Amino acid sequence: MFPAEPPRVYLKSERARPFFGRHPWVFSGAIRRLDGDPADGDEVAVLTEAGDFIAWGLFNSKSQIRVRLYSWDAERRLADEFWRQAIAAAVHLRHEVLGLGDPAGACRLVFSEGDGISGLIADRYADFLAVQFTSLALAQRRDVIMDELVRLCQPRGVYLRTERGMREAEGLDVADSPAWGDVPDGPVTIIEDDLQFHVDVRTGQKTGFYLDQRENRRAARRFARGRRILDVCCYTGAFSLALARAGAAEALAIDVSAAALDIARRNAELNGITNVRFETGNAFERLEQLADRGERFDLVVLDPPRFARTRRGLEQALRGYGSLNELAVRVLAPGGILVTCSCSGRVTPDDFTLVLAGVAERTGRALRFLERRGQASDHPVSAHCLETAYLKCFICHVT
Repeated sequence: MFPAEPPRVYLKSERARPFFGRHPWVFSGAIRRLDGDPADGDEVAVLTEAGDFIAWGLFNSKSQIRVRLYSWDAERRLADEFWRQAIAAAVHLRHEVLGLGDPAGACRLVFSEGDGISGLIADRYADFLAVQFTSLALAQRRDVIMDELVRLCQPRGVYLRTERGMREAEGLDVADSPAWGDVPDGPVTIIEDDLQFHVDVRTGQKTGFYLDQRENRRAARRFARGRRILDVCCYTGAFSLALARAGAAEALAIDVSAAALDIARRNAELNGITNVRFETGNAFERLEQLADRGERFDLVVLDPPRFARTRRGLEQALRGYGSLNELAVRVLAPGGILVTCSCSGRVTPDDFTLVLAGVAERTGRALRFLERRGQASDHPVSAHCLETAYLKCFICHVT
């Protein structure tokens, strides 16, 4: 049941336009006044200053995103059926449109704003799900969301994951924990193309695997045959093992996490791949050491963690990407391939292009973009929220 008069959020007239375009984030600075006394997580009507309806959203006084918007139809309120239909549409896209329903495979089932469900991530790893809430209001609706995911996907179990900083940003009181069914007592095994991978659903980075790089790994394979590979920030070895399977002569894979490399070595063994060597080390330090020794590679992969989490950190992040890519070019043989990535949403494709242009200028090397790519298709970009286009992957020829 809904209250007869839901609380109303009135927007400043000069700040209302993006929300008619269905952008889902209403920041506190866009709000003129609030009528009513909504609790955190309550449904509110968002209106123009003159009182015209814009959308239904969910309120959170603890978050800078004061209201997340979900429905622009005045007759379509945010009842349980709304969430069931939204989740069903997201799952249908993956299974029926994108063809990612292989029960032994993995995919992102729900991509937050990319699916119009701001604050929810759901990934499938074979017969287990990993679910992440980045919105207090959706965490409060956990039961209906979990029920629908279980009904549609029939998993053995669901594990709840948390994202760093969300407790403070949203006032969330959640922890990594079993959410439903059986809990995997070790890594889950998935299949991607002609490879198997162990995935640590409970403690791995993100929800255990970089699903967003799936199509970029396939693209990089075309350049692998006969080449000597360097995979920097390799995590559990997905890029280096894909390139080895595609015919690379040998590969050196580096990551700062010993735990991730333990899984990477097990992944290599699982696939019978013996020409990949894994080493623990800091990306910048190891690249400097390799350059100083005169080491040269025919293909370098850079897939570092997010450098910029806030707007204030953007300038430093761009300097970091410049330094890392400059070191990579120093160890890249003439005619080599650079596969370089940024998952920092604050860094735009144009920003990243300029970073690489600066690298070419400082190193005196000719650098040409062969492909400028993004995240895999199960991480769809919303035309209403361009912030969903967070991943950049450039494949470059360097002479």
